[in-house]
Amino acid sequence: MKNKDAFSGCHPLVNFLYFGLVIGFSMFFMHPVCLFISLFCGLWYHIQLNGGKSMGFLLRFALPMLLATAIINPVFNHQGTVILCYLPTGNPLTLESILYGVAAAVMLAAVLFWFRCYTAVMTSDKFVYLFGRIIPALSLVLSMTLRFVPKFKAQFENVKQAQSGIGRDMESGSLLKRLRYAVTCFSIMVTWSLENAIETADSMKSRGYGQKGRTAFSIYTFTERDRYLLLWLGLCGFTLLCGSMTGGLFWRYFPSVRGVLLEPTALGLQLVYFCMCMTPIVLDGREERKWKSLQSKI
Repeated sequence: MKNKDAFSGCHPLVNFLYFGLVIGFSMFFMHPVCLFISLFCGLWYHIQLNGGKSMGFLLRFALPMLLATAIINPVFNHQGTVILCYLPTGNPLTLESILYGVAAAVMLAAVLFWFRCYTAVMTSDKFVYLFGRIIPALSLVLSMTLRFVPKFKAQFENVKQAQSGIGRDMESGSLLKRLRYAVTCFSIMVTWSLENAIETADSMKSRGYGQKGRTAFSIYTFTERDRYLLLWLGLCGFTLLCGSMTGGLFWRYFPSVRGVLLEPTALGLQLVYFCMCMTPIVLDGREERKWKSLQSKI
């Protein structure tokens, strides 16, 4: 299988550890610098993996979600000490609620980008390879769940085109006809989903999946590069975890905005976090320069 980038060609354990760290830290580090680093690196890596298609996703989903979260939070959250004005309902609009809304929006957008990168890099084969022997049933269910959305979308397009070819176009005609055709298409998709799940379960059972002593073929090998990357990610994760537990990345929004920003410890942890998030981007750039150098010597 052709890899999307150099990092996708690493061992599944390295891929899983990296995304576990960046997604976990993105959800729990509310420091504004860390949020910006996560969003910036996640967006960059998302564009690197998906190319021009990522801009359509950004404009259609990420930006509206970011704006909606940033606007809705101050309407319902009235905590804070700096009151800017009063809403028509009589509740105060505080600076802290606005800043927290922006931070929450950035956090959601960053996590969304990282999860999309995760689905592009961590395929179901890699997930089953990592957890197939430890939790065979759960790993199979999770891998099927992760694969379900893209497969359902592709199958839905096929069914939609087939139904349109026999005069059941869901995008034309009266509202009643379009609704009836949509229900028919949905019924077909439900039947296909159930049959696909049963076939997958029977197929895996016939192959002895989850049975004791069952061997499995694997195309993944743990190389020296993977060893160094695993050591690097483990060191970064341990440093950031210890730093956050000791207050090196402390930041609060209520009742007033307080936190460490320009202290040497905070700057060092932010640098480590940036380097960790940039790992796949730097690795891909290094491999690309190496490839161009080899091509120039031919």
